[in-house]
Amino acid sequence: MTIEPANVAPAGLLVIGYGNELRCDDGVGPKVAAAVAEWNSAGVRALACHQLTPELAEPIASANQVIFVDAAADSSGTVQLRQIEPIDGAEVMTHSADPRCLLGLAKHAFGHSPVAWSLTIPTENLGFGEELSPLARQGWQIALDKIRTLAASP
Repeated sequence: MTIEPANVAPAGLLVIGYGNELRCDDGVGPKVAAAVAEWNSAGVRALACHQLTPELAEPIASANQVIFVDAAADSSGTVQLRQIEPIDGAEVMTHSADPRCLLGLAKHAFGHSPVAWSLTIPTENLGFGEELSPLARQGWQIALDKIRTLAASP
């Protein structure tokens, strides 16, 4: 499922939240993207998806900045925001992709790879269900604050 606001122009900032919303905290990425979409903020576009696929290269290439939001089971317990660089877009991609590979594909196929960030949120429950744990809920809020800060920067 992809969530995006209707009638959107290319984004200055594109937020892509991905993960399995039926596995508790693994769904925090799409939930962050859904919250960003509700902002209806000019120049900000949000996509929520189960996994990263090559089809995302086109909206990535249309953005000035992109933030990939995902759950991190092996994190330090804190929300991490790191700038990432594209890898060679000619590398073979399967049905799911890595953010850096998608950036490379965007550059290779569409001539542009935006400034990109990886935003990971710590988890404690990856069992079946739709509710976020207290740790993931806290990370959800911190992630939204970090995205607001990036969206406000030139």
